[in-house]
Amino acid sequence: MAKGRTQAPSINIGISEKDRAAIVAGLSKLLADTYTLYLTTHNFHWNVTGPMFNTLHLMFMTQYTELWGSVDLIAERIRSLGHTAPGSYAQFSKLSSIKDAPIKPPKALDMVQILVEGHEAVARTARAIFPTADKAGDEPTADLLTQRLTVHEQTAWMLRSLLEE
Repeated sequence: MAKGRTQAPSINIGISEKDRAAIVAGLSKLLADTYTLYLTTHNFHWNVTGPMFNTLHLMFMTQYTELWGSVDLIAERIRSLGHTAPGSYAQFSKLSSIKDAPIKPPKALDMVQILVEGHEAVARTARAIFPTADKAGDEPTADLLTQRLTVHEQTAWMLRSLLEE
């Protein structure tokens, strides 16, 4: 650290501190929802059984791998906006709109239903941030939200298709 310097310079990216704080509040919820959904999906990957085992085991692995990569993108956007990203189970449990995975693994198709609901919840969380990001002219956050919405809506559709008879 340079002599006499005690803190980093203030952020001047064209988005006010008030708007950055509001965007970060939404992104923190998105991070918590995404991490909770990641953990549930990984849990189901480990514990799925039944005639659809191989199909679901592989599908869940693809899904949790994508979710794992996305948590870093969301956390890094929070850091880019000058705030600390939440990163503990205690914080995530307070912020997330998604319930924790059941203690006893459900049946395979119940897992699919839980994941449909989880992806739809994450999509709602992402969509709720748009007005604030748009008003602030925060295009990088809007882009991130668009990418996340695409993934969650498509994944929910694919999972929902497995539930049709």
